[in-house]
Amino acid sequence: MNVKKILVPVDFSSGSEAALDLATSLARDSGAKLLITYVQVPPLATGGGEFMYIEPGPPTEEIRARLATVLPKDPQIPVEHRLLSGDPSDSIVKLAEDEKADFIVMGTHGRRGLTRILMGSVAELVVRWAKCPVITVKSPPKK
Repeated sequence: MNVKKILVPVDFSSGSEAALDLATSLARDSGAKLLITYVQVPPLATGGGEFMYIEPGPPTEEIRARLATVLPKDPQIPVEHRLLSGDPSDSIVKLAEDEKADFIVMGTHGRRGLTRILMGSVAELVVRWAKCPVITVKSPPKK
């Protein structure tokens, strides 16, 4: 398989840092470019007892600046950053398709029980919907 582009969704957690490390190794071995992406979730508002999404404004400069600091440890790996707004799983899958990503490498949080039911699992949805292979990386254990 000729790997040219690896999508790495990040959320600034230790899990996404571990995913970036693995993606960096894959990119180094294959000569691929990393597409490091953060998806800003629109604010949730209530009105009349119902939940609705409010149309988000442009991504904040603070998030854009923080995303720019997410870089592979190997400076020889080509990188492109993307800041998106919307539902994380939908946005990641759509970007992978639009950019013809060969792989998605992303961290997982390992939520269980009620937290997982309430918050869902972005990684699980991406694995289900993505047309390219998805590699998930567990968050390192807390010390």
